[in-house]
Amino acid sequence: MDSPSKPSLIDRISALLSREPEDREDLLALLHAAFERDLLDADALSIIEGALQVSDMQVHDVMVPRAQMDCVSLEAPVEEIAGFVVDKGHSRFPAIGEGKDDVVGILLAKDLLRYFAGREFDLRGMLRPAVFIPESKRLNVLLREFRVSHNHMAIVVDEYGGVAGLVTIEDVLEQIVGDIEDEYDLDELGDNIRLAYNGRYRVKATTEIEAFNKAFATQFCDDEYDTVGGLLIRQFGRLPYRGETIELDGVKFQVLRADSRRLHSLLVERLPQPEAATE
Repeated sequence: MDSPSKPSLIDRISALLSREPEDREDLLALLHAAFERDLLDADALSIIEGALQVSDMQVHDVMVPRAQMDCVSLEAPVEEIAGFVVDKGHSRFPAIGEGKDDVVGILLAKDLLRYFAGREFDLRGMLRPAVFIPESKRLNVLLREFRVSHNHMAIVVDEYGGVAGLVTIEDVLEQIVGDIEDEYDLDELGDNIRLAYNGRYRVKATTEIEAFNKAFATQFCDDEYDTVGGLLIRQFGRLPYRGETIELDGVKFQVLRADSRRLHSLLVERLPQPEAATE
């Protein structure tokens, strides 16, 4: 008599989820229970968590701010543009006219090869159309639009029509699969803290406590841990999940990216100090 076949991974997960979750928190609890029972590995759990979080996030949460946009000027000589492209190392650049509010199109770095190969070259003619989106657009909607249009970059505009920043498809995918080594990631040897929006900052979890204290005028102790990520893990008493927040000494921390093994990046905001009580 044949022995019954071993239940598949899908069968085991289906059995675990046979009780319909009442809300998202209940669903996440069930997924973490599946992970603890070895029904899901750490990477699968992280991707599912990221996919759920993306539907709650907006473009301004992940965009590259206007001040940090690397743009090429259409008035500059081609040799100068090529040098700028090589120095920055990006694959795509907003091409501007009179200023950053005048984005004419998107220049692909590879298109400059035509010029140096002696081929017919028209800088304006080879620009890709720029896609403009509002800061409030949800990331899951943007990702779907990226897939349909095959665009990899969009220009973010504020409520007045001015350019607020840019966002790439890698910025969105990172919220699902974790860090991707792309051109707009924080430089490993450069600043670990960069302005995001409205006085909030994106901070690498590996930022040293001493550097964080200097940047935010805080006085966190680094005797027991060296990094901001270590500080948060100590305060939570565990590895926090994506989207979790905590307030410490007048600073609000929100976990932007994390997996089941470590923290990657945080959204940090200095909270307004309460006015001193007067007699």
